[in-house]
Amino acid sequence: MEWLKELFGVSYTDVNQFLVRMGTNLLVCVIILFAGFWLAKILSKGIKNVLRKSNTDEGLVTFLTSFLSMVMKILVVITAISQIGIEMTSFVALLGAAGLAIGMAFSGTLSNFAGGVMILVLKPFKVEDLIMAQGEKGIVKEIQIFNTYLYTVDNKVIILPNGAVANGNIINFTKAEIRRVDWVISISYGDDIDVAKKALMKFALEDERIEKDPEPYIGVALLNSSSVDLTLRVWTHVDNYNEVFFDMNEKVYREFKQLGLNFPFPQMSVHLKNQNNA
Repeated sequence: MEWLKELFGVSYTDVNQFLVRMGTNLLVCVIILFAGFWLAKILSKGIKNVLRKSNTDEGLVTFLTSFLSMVMKILVVITAISQIGIEMTSFVALLGAAGLAIGMAFSGTLSNFAGGVMILVLKPFKVEDLIMAQGEKGIVKEIQIFNTYLYTVDNKVIILPNGAVANGNIINFTKAEIRRVDWVISISYGDDIDVAKKALMKFALEDERIEKDPEPYIGVALLNSSSVDLTLRVWTHVDNYNEVFFDMNEKVYREFKQLGLNFPFPQMSVHLKNQNNA
């Protein structure tokens, strides 16, 4: 192996020691990566359990655990890179030089992170709230550092970027304790309006889920082409909204027939004119 020393100025022993050292460092680097990611996952789960046991807001729990998990993984990568001999001072300087370009390239991602912080601070909604945002309606299941996860009533998962959600219009259907339930109930022309209004008021007052203050309201909404449309408005707790709505529809259908009230259907009057040709 004299040619190595003559050509590169190093001996076989030096090359062998270098390869052994680099191989060892690479092996340690891989071990750090696998062990570090595994430990980060375990710590994230532990932090999530601790926060939940302390009755921390579920949105804050998912946000903090996803954020801390990302930070721990970055630290693991930096530690692994330093193990193979790369100076961290130069590595940090390189990150600083590339920071502006990275920030511009990931401006949307950074705005999503800022949006997540705004959601947690301002609390326009929380986990388990029913909301409409960005034209999508669903129950909030997770608020992560970049995205908010909604579950629709048919169990579809909608992933919304936090930046757009925080800066857009949000309708929160469950933030208030009570909601108004509206019906438009049509009867035929010639039916007794007073009988229909009395029956609707009776149905509303008999339902214990419907608030008595403010009291139910019934009025004639529209004299339609084929029907007289009545409006019924009541207030109920947000948890009872759907049940009250569907139960009232069923009750009206069952009871109105017995009261001589008819459900109209579209009608058209046709007039025939007889013309005699001379």
